[in-house]
Amino acid sequence: MNEATTTTPKPLIVQSSKYKQWLEPLVLIAILSLFFGYLGSKMGVSNMLNTLFNTAHQLLLQTVLLLMGITVLAGALGRLLTEFHVVALMERLLSPLMRPVFNLPGRAAMAAIITFFSDNPAIIGLARDKRFSHNFKTIELISLTNFGTAFGMGLISVTFMATLKAPDGQNFFQAALIGLMGALVGAVISTRLMQRLCKKELLNHPVHITNGGSTTNVHENHLGSIWLRALNSILDGGKSGVEMGIAIIPGVLIISTFVMILTFGGPEAGYTGTAFEGVALLPALAQYLAVPFHYLFGFDNPELIAFPITSLGAVGAALSLVPNFIERGIVSESDIAVFTAMGMCLSGFLSTHTAMLDTLGFRKMTSKAILSHTVGGVCAGVAARYLYLLISSFS
Repeated sequence: MNEATTTTPKPLIVQSSKYKQWLEPLVLIAILSLFFGYLGSKMGVSNMLNTLFNTAHQLLLQTVLLLMGITVLAGALGRLLTEFHVVALMERLLSPLMRPVFNLPGRAAMAAIITFFSDNPAIIGLARDKRFSHNFKTIELISLTNFGTAFGMGLISVTFMATLKAPDGQNFFQAALIGLMGALVGAVISTRLMQRLCKKELLNHPVHITNGGSTTNVHENHLGSIWLRALNSILDGGKSGVEMGIAIIPGVLIISTFVMILTFGGPEAGYTGTAFEGVALLPALAQYLAVPFHYLFGFDNPELIAFPITSLGAVGAALSLVPNFIERGIVSESDIAVFTAMGMCLSGFLSTHTAMLDTLGFRKMTSKAILSHTVGGVCAGVAARYLYLLISSFS
């Protein structure tokens, strides 16, 4: 007698996986078709492709290689300062300030100093050096991404803005300093928010450094003459800078290229396929948010939103927009303060966060880091705007 056969229902997880195998590629193809179809209809397919390739090429030559030079020098300086206990001294001096304000160890101030004088990628080399990060809790080390990034390209941004002049000869020195204060507000909010979002998930979680992270023993005895120690520190730090410079290439090229093509417009004579042409979609969309942008940042022209958007990919490219804004007479002293604050806070943080968290083995935290820093960048701009109004009322 044959036993009745029963059909075992397939697990729900397996069925869901099959749906994803069909749904995800179709959704992706639809999104890519709409996106590139829109760009192609505006620019022409040939011009669109040439602009994408030429923009990426120019970013590689003008931005990435510059950043790699910065990471090499900053890595060497950071390792040198660590080797000769400057970081330990700063920890003692600044710990009363760093802990209550940022909830970070005192030596985290080194991250702000290094990125202020160089750029965001310098923070990655510091985080990978166990002599620097050995007493950090995991949640503190992860939030260091947001903290250090808030000061990226600070010296260049403040100096550039301070040296600009309006057509009537007015300088923007005061506005640049107000922007620096706004960036500090953004740094506090971004760092604290990141710690809050990751608190439960990272509690008592060990740190796993990947991608060749430094395995230097934090209690290692540094033998040899002062000259030899200095030379080894500089060379080792520079080598780590080269590695980090390579790590940021994908984020900078991919993100910045598409941000720029959506921000910049085409030439009056028509598209030619050269670098940095675009469809000006973001400024067009910004017109629908003119009222909140005015009350938050004081922007009276939708074109000004191009600065913070471009800063997401490369603040150097964003700075290049400002002289044109001044020449066209659409930027004010208040706008310069907001630009400085948001330029520092948002300076290329998308690519930096991805590279650093991947290096630390916490890529899954990237979305939270980006969300926290986006909020911090917006708050930096708002703080700069209303600090400017407050200070101007007393002058």
